[in-house]
Amino acid sequence: MSTFETRLAELGVTLPDAPAPAANYVPSVITGDTVYISGQISQNPDGSFITGKVGADLSVEEGAAAAQTCAISLLAQVKAACGGDLDRLVRVVKLVGFVNSHGDFTEQPKVINGASDFLVEALGDAGKHARSAVSAGALPFNVAVEIEGIFQIKP
Repeated sequence: MSTFETRLAELGVTLPDAPAPAANYVPSVITGDTVYISGQISQNPDGSFITGKVGADLSVEEGAAAAQTCAISLLAQVKAACGGDLDRLVRVVKLVGFVNSHGDFTEQPKVINGASDFLVEALGDAGKHARSAVSAGALPFNVAVEIEGIFQIKP
């Protein structure tokens, strides 16, 4: 078990299999020491989607929990891109988080903190990253949150 996976286990998290793409795209692209992970959507461990508009159907706290599920899927995709070796991960470089919300909702950063806080707790300094948190009028399958990421890895 990798060092990062040991820490995840201490937090009670086991990485799932990397989710398969839902359309005509690849889950990750590696160029040099950078891996780009396609947007990961909020879903429960059983694969069901976490849906609804944050601020209307879901609270900010529920949205943050949904964002954490996206972060877990991002790490699963990084592990898959690295041939199953999560210890190739050097750091999280950037996240772009989309929150399914109405135009008057302004707490997107608090929602995406669910992913950011989790990554720092799980990865330490390697989890600190640049980030954007934006509103989306709708997301695929009506999911609450979608997050894409850029990661530095060991070649």
